[in-house]
Amino acid sequence: MPQNWPTLNIQFFTKMAVQLATRPDGRPRSVSQQLYDSIKAQIAAGIYAPGARLASSRALAAELGLSRTTVTAAYDQLVAEGYLETKPGARPRVAPNIKPVPLKTASRRTPANAPPRLSAIGRRIAAANATSWSGAPRPQADFRSGELAGDDFPRPPWKRALMAAAMRRTPRLRYDDPRGAAELRTALQGYLWRARGLRCDVQQIIVVNGSQQALDLCARLLIDPADRVVIENPCYQMARQVFAVAGATLAPIAVDKDGLRTDRLGAIKTARAAFVTPSHQFPLGGVLSVERRQALLTWARRVGAYVIEDDYDGEYRFDTRPIEALQSLDDSGVAIYVGTLSKTLSPLLRLGYLVVPPALADVFAAAKQLADRHTPRLEQAALASLIADGNYERHVRRVRRRNAERRTAALAAITSELGDRVTIAGAAAGLHLVLWFNDIPQRREGDLVTRALAAGIGLHPITPLYDPAAPAERPDKAGIVLGYAALDERTIRHGIRRLATVLDGMA
Repeated sequence: MPQNWPTLNIQFFTKMAVQLATRPDGRPRSVSQQLYDSIKAQIAAGIYAPGARLASSRALAAELGLSRTTVTAAYDQLVAEGYLETKPGARPRVAPNIKPVPLKTASRRTPANAPPRLSAIGRRIAAANATSWSGAPRPQADFRSGELAGDDFPRPPWKRALMAAAMRRTPRLRYDDPRGAAELRTALQGYLWRARGLRCDVQQIIVVNGSQQALDLCARLLIDPADRVVIENPCYQMARQVFAVAGATLAPIAVDKDGLRTDRLGAIKTARAAFVTPSHQFPLGGVLSVERRQALLTWARRVGAYVIEDDYDGEYRFDTRPIEALQSLDDSGVAIYVGTLSKTLSPLLRLGYLVVPPALADVFAAAKQLADRHTPRLEQAALASLIADGNYERHVRRVRRRNAERRTAALAAITSELGDRVTIAGAAAGLHLVLWFNDIPQRREGDLVTRALAAGIGLHPITPLYDPAAPAERPDKAGIVLGYAALDERTIRHGIRRLATVLDGMA
């Protein structure tokens, strides 16, 4: 052991204590944790070679002015992790097989990391760059679609239902049915018949962690690499990405005011699936007519494809009752229904469900079990209670009225502030609308978004939702998807007024 051990250790410990005084999350580290980190760093740096003896806990405590209990706790943790070895009556020593790792210093350049070795699907995920999360501060008026107002969440009913589920005594805590809690699937069966005109057996319902997991299960179970998948153009971006990551060959089909152009399906002779949003096309807002729904199902039966129906916000129709699900017309087992609670309760809950044809029920349940066993049980029980006692449907009626008020405020503000500088699309249903800027070409869409952000407005362009391989299908005007469900009427009016100022500057 070096003769100057105590001095060397104190100097090193003082330096490391300054660096390690706080955790990555900002909370203070204990003195024992700082001492543990300091000794481990000295072993890694080779200051203590394999087999070298350290001071006794009593001696080190005296040198550092610490309690012996603090030093013993640090030593015990290092022994537990294999850095030190101890014997009764002897000082601890460094484990003989520890290999020193030189400490990084500010003067030493760190070599660039080698690229990760990924599977084929991993490389496709990296190429898709699917994450949309940003920790940057949000603008004051952020018109992002897919978000809800926090005050709309039914806190008292949800708290009562969740507490009742948590206090319910069960003889054994165990993994549950991967299909989902029986009481929730039973409640959903009745709700889907009442609200969406959809008849199904309880065994056809699979509870999932949001609609994104539902799409992922569809892609993994139904699609092989190079299989063709029909998608709408423009389309929900994360749906397009999940099928692309599965290796599918995407076949984008244009949409108009009546949804998917089913007259163009005749050219597609083979496909494994078609992804559609028939009740409220995302993002343009069209509703797929009955004639086109029948044509889509006929085509799917002919080519042997499944139709994946994403009913992401079907509860929100403001002028008429909600449109019945496409699956209600299916009599041959080709339609897969995807439902979510993200637009009625909260996207934070991660609750959704699939209604699959009977022939697919068992394999979807098996895939769900392999993915994550099952969706969290307490939240399922709480939702089942809300649906069974009528609180959920009362909540849906309330937020439908509330969002109708926000929609009215948005349309009034757009009409008065923007006038004929914009064209509005998709306002009849859902929680967003589309604004086309009549005097701004598509190439200036990014400039519009940047200028709006500088003015405290969050705008979200529509161009990324179009298939990048079909540029001819993109409109020549700039457009945005304008969500209003997370804002109050005052903020909506204020944001649109500022947008008018931005447009004045661009003119």
